[in-house]
Amino acid sequence: MPAALSETNIVETNIVETHAIALYGEPKYPDGFEHFDWVKPDAPKGGQLRLMGFGTFDSTNPYTLKGTSPFNTPGMFMYGFSELNETLMLGTGSYSPSADEAQTAYGLLAERLRYTEDFSWVEYDIRQNAFFHDGHPVDADDVVFSFNTLIEKGHPRFQQSLLDVHSVEKRSSHTVRFNLKDGAGKQAVFRTGEVPVLPQHFWQEKDFESASSVVPLLSGPYKIVEVDTGSRITLERVPTFWGNELNVYKGRYNFDTISMDFYRDQAVAFEAFKSDEFDIFYDYTAKNWAEGYDFPAINAGDIIKEQIPHSIPSGTQGFFFNTRKALFKDKRVRQAISELFDFEWINASLFHKAYTRNTSYFPNSQYAHQGKPSAEELALLEPFRTQLPPELFSGPFEFSPSKGDGNIRNKMRKAIKLLRDAGWEQDQGVLRNKQTGQAFKFEFIYRQAGLERVIMPFIKNMQRLGITAKPRLVENAQYKARLDQFDFDVMTFVLSQGTAPSYEQRDYFHSELINVEGGQNYAGIQNPAVDALIETLLNSKTEQQVVTTMRALDRVLMFEHYIVPNWHIGIHRVAHWNRFSRAKDALPYKLGTENWWLKTTQQNSKYNTKDKAKDN
Repeated sequence: MPAALSETNIVETNIVETHAIALYGEPKYPDGFEHFDWVKPDAPKGGQLRLMGFGTFDSTNPYTLKGTSPFNTPGMFMYGFSELNETLMLGTGSYSPSADEAQTAYGLLAERLRYTEDFSWVEYDIRQNAFFHDGHPVDADDVVFSFNTLIEKGHPRFQQSLLDVHSVEKRSSHTVRFNLKDGAGKQAVFRTGEVPVLPQHFWQEKDFESASSVVPLLSGPYKIVEVDTGSRITLERVPTFWGNELNVYKGRYNFDTISMDFYRDQAVAFEAFKSDEFDIFYDYTAKNWAEGYDFPAINAGDIIKEQIPHSIPSGTQGFFFNTRKALFKDKRVRQAISELFDFEWINASLFHKAYTRNTSYFPNSQYAHQGKPSAEELALLEPFRTQLPPELFSGPFEFSPSKGDGNIRNKMRKAIKLLRDAGWEQDQGVLRNKQTGQAFKFEFIYRQAGLERVIMPFIKNMQRLGITAKPRLVENAQYKARLDQFDFDVMTFVLSQGTAPSYEQRDYFHSELINVEGGQNYAGIQNPAVDALIETLLNSKTEQQVVTTMRALDRVLMFEHYIVPNWHIGIHRVAHWNRFSRAKDALPYKLGTENWWLKTTQQNSKYNTKDKAKDN
């Protein structure tokens, strides 16, 4: 494990000192800027915001493999309020991503940062006025403790994101240095700034890995004041918060109280929203969005329904094959099953034609491959030509679409041929392996009841070829446990993607992560071309190199059929009670709920769950 302290003998030349860092180009906001453009700096403070969480949680520690914390439940990251600790920098990472810059971070707990131009180390000067909620100052000891704790006891993702950090050392009470490994790039600097800073004095006597019920001590705008495990968590704004006047916080986090109530069923949650049990409903269901909003509060203008455009890269959403299982090791088998997913019929019949089919692992982004491989892409792919599908080199990945009428005979014929070529044949209505006689059957797990209407038509198409797929709805805690241990045949998931791809791609797709418990190489990918492209990505020096490498990686992943790609949409579908204001209607890279405020007429009213406050 990396040492807590290490002496380095580095010639300190060509050092950059700055308030912010951009992966490419220069930061938008200059040193000493007053506030971000997308906030109202004098937004009124006060009132309550009531949010809906999906599923359940059994921990308040978001940084360990064990359990699920509120932030790690589906969709909760969208709202901007959480139990996360503050970080050294703000703008990238999970804590508070930027609304208008793709790859730029500004000082948060850190007032300044310094780094060498060869990225051999990076130093942070911690703000002298930064304090945890118990009054203890945030200092370099906390950063060193946080790094070592997260590497040794935290979720495996920290070992991946901080892979290029050799050691961390305290340089003074409020200065800390991350020593980086040879060959580390600028992206490694960003990852150090994203380390959540934990209070050493609070955690050092506690069992960090098992502290699921410990209410964490934070340093940010809110403290946790109530936890009903699995059902509810309440945050309260700290009036004496150290960062109230900090430029990156001005006009933000305006509500006095944030409550999050958790629902296991989206339909039940929607009825609760209609009854004013919470304030915002982020609608993931196309049918509900199209048909569910004819009720008195909408018609009276008490609820606003809006589609907010954004430029957020969509996640890698699909049905994941577990290629660790012998059944799915053959690419032809995976491709055959993919052919049986009739997206066109589902989109027309169930989704009101709201979605676009994913033909990329990185939809709605510049990293999705296009047309034939460029010369630069070919230079990356050619060393693996004999190991890759020939069609990858001749054009983009495309599905053979259906007419959307439920008739997929052509797709079924293609699937039958692929299965025959892979050694499978029908025997009295059952698909069996020609050599072993094994019947083709597997379990398909999912955790959202609403997906059943999508999965069942897919399964029926498989049944027509003699494949037995058993659907199983799994509750959230068990679902997480099974994915952590790769205990599934086929499952549904979304891998988060961002504007600056980096070490997370290694966690998702690199062969070294295939058997790391809690890792996210769910498909079990072991592909030399994928490994090499990820290493090239992590060593890329320019934005164009990143784009080229990601597009080449996208081609390999798509043509290997590790997942059945799903769909995406480039808007937020949001309904909310008409009691809030915001500075801008649409932000490129986030919903921005943490920048909203209660309308002035509501500031002194403690509305209950039956209030129907109108816009005055």
